[in-house]
Amino acid sequence: MKLLVINGPNLNLLGVREPGLYGTLNYKGVCNYIEEGCRELGIQVEFYQSNHEGDLVDAIQQALGRVDGLVLNPGAYTHTSIAILDALKAVKLPAAVHITDISQREEFRKISYAGMACQGHFIGQGVAGYLNACRFLQEYITKEKQ
Repeated sequence: MKLLVINGPNLNLLGVREPGLYGTLNYKGVCNYIEEGCRELGIQVEFYQSNHEGDLVDAIQQALGRVDGLVLNPGAYTHTSIAILDALKAVKLPAAVHITDISQREEFRKISYAGMACQGHFIGQGVAGYLNACRFLQEYITKEKQ
């Protein structure tokens, strides 16, 4: 099984950006954490990060036929991007969203457009949410193939 972890704007600044919300582990450390956890699960994992909406849409589209599922943290685009929602719906790949707990944030962050096309939601779990999403997708995809 192969998963693609896609991270949106400002997630490259993990460890620096609002550590009270996002923790102190930097982006490379987060990727290493996910990679190590996936290795133990027998999952191949790739990573993609961009601060640009169109690049994220392209990455989602290019995942079709290349990976079994997506773990997506679209950052602020969670709350604004119908283009990302449409890309997820178009490729019909299983997807899980990892984000901070939007119910505890500003009012404008309480909607998740990307989440409308996702089978699993991992909200407010910090970095552990990524691995929980990978485990979920492994189980979900295995069941779907049976």
